[in-house]
Amino acid sequence: METVAAGKSWGMGRVTFRFYAELNDFLPEGKRYRDIEYGFKGTPTVKDAIEALGVPHVEVDLIVVNGEPVDFTYRLRDGDRVAVYPVFESIDISPVAILRPKPLRRPRFVADVHLGKLARILRILGIDTALPPDPDDEELVRISVEEGRILLTRDRHLLKHGRLTHGYYVRADHPLEQAVEVVNRFDLWEEISPFTRCPVCNGVLERVDKEEVLERIPPRTAAWLDTYTRCRDCGKIYWPGTHYRALQGIVSRVLSSRPKGEDRLSKG
Repeated sequence: METVAAGKSWGMGRVTFRFYAELNDFLPEGKRYRDIEYGFKGTPTVKDAIEALGVPHVEVDLIVVNGEPVDFTYRLRDGDRVAVYPVFESIDISPVAILRPKPLRRPRFVADVHLGKLARILRILGIDTALPPDPDDEELVRISVEEGRILLTRDRHLLKHGRLTHGYYVRADHPLEQAVEVVNRFDLWEEISPFTRCPVCNGVLERVDKEEVLERIPPRTAAWLDTYTRCRDCGKIYWPGTHYRALQGIVSRVLSSRPKGEDRLSKG
């Protein structure tokens, strides 16, 4: 618990925290982009203190105490200066970041039920995104841990789950803006491969001979179109029909949002 007492008694200590970049999104307005004095009793871990201040541990990838990198189990000491940095999924800092087993070089995702529209857009972009039907928190964490997926959610409490190692709090409200945010946050621009995943089940789409699926195609469509794909998992057939232009528009809007030369740690 953060304290404001001016004095200090036996067993109490004070440290200074500084959070960088988007980690400040989790802090109250008055504590963003500045030093934060944190008072404590006993010997809490730096992880406990970070989450007490409101920042989920899965959003953190590097902690530096008094100039040296530490892990989540580090016990705070009176007078420590703690710098906390966000996840660097697009930059390998494994020589100094020891907070998780390894960064995810090719990120895959699992989205909670409230981000269904985001999951569909990511699938349209060709990004592997699981969306389990009506899961509870434990199921989402299990899928994330066992399948090596980054958990996408707008539930900050869920991101503090002790077993969770990779997660991300989605800031934007609109699904298209959420997709741009996720792609930019995890540097997925080179991973985008539109219309290669099933928007319904996330399965991989593959080309299929027209004659093989002819009985499942509307006669008017079969009369003029020869190109079709089929989902390996659910078997759904796809072709560039009347809705295709709208989906192309979604892809184009995401691709047009790619930032140019931004330094994501420039603020903080």
